[in-house]
Amino acid sequence: MKPKLQIALDDVTLTETMTLLEKVKDVIDIIEVGTPFMMQYGMEAVKTIKAAYPSLEVLCDAKIMDGGALEADITFQAGADYVTVLGVTDDLTIQDCVKSAKQAGRKVVVDMICVSDLRKRVETMEALGVDVIAIHTGLDQQAVGRTPLDDLKETRQYVKHTALAVAGGINLDTIEEYMKYEPEIIIVGGGIVRADDPVAAATALAAKMHA
Repeated sequence: MKPKLQIALDDVTLTETMTLLEKVKDVIDIIEVGTPFMMQYGMEAVKTIKAAYPSLEVLCDAKIMDGGALEADITFQAGADYVTVLGVTDDLTIQDCVKSAKQAGRKVVVDMICVSDLRKRVETMEALGVDVIAIHTGLDQQAVGRTPLDDLKETRQYVKHTALAVAGGINLDTIEEYMKYEPEIIIVGGGIVRADDPVAAATALAAKMHA
């Protein structure tokens, strides 16, 4: 599988987003409506982006913790191709998200942020039939120097058949280290959004991913 580049949109306005996406649409594969972005604009952001770029995949970073089927359905009805559910939540919630996704022909991404036992949780996630396992180091952890690289190294040993995504401060200077562990999806936020030239940054990242 050719690795996919996912742009994470968090602290941006909808107007800024549409301008940015028009520039990078030919380089990226997945558009992530990040949690802060979703909190500000709701499903309107998902609807607007999917309508404008139907050929690109859209992920709604809902970080579902409860009400799995109900909340997943809301994102899918808005046009999301993927929805995120937290790996630390109850198995029944994740199971309901997976069921909802299968009925809608969409996909579930499990965000492994703050999961302590990666081996055990990966085994459970694969048994539940999730589509993507996402290694994620949050902004607060990044602020004290943590990166997702070690968790990616470890998780790669356990994953048998599920796609693996990774997020958390990845940029042009670090991406080659991540690609050694063959993630199927690379998630980049500020490395593209805050770059002086977002198109050049996204193009360079994609080139390193596909080298």
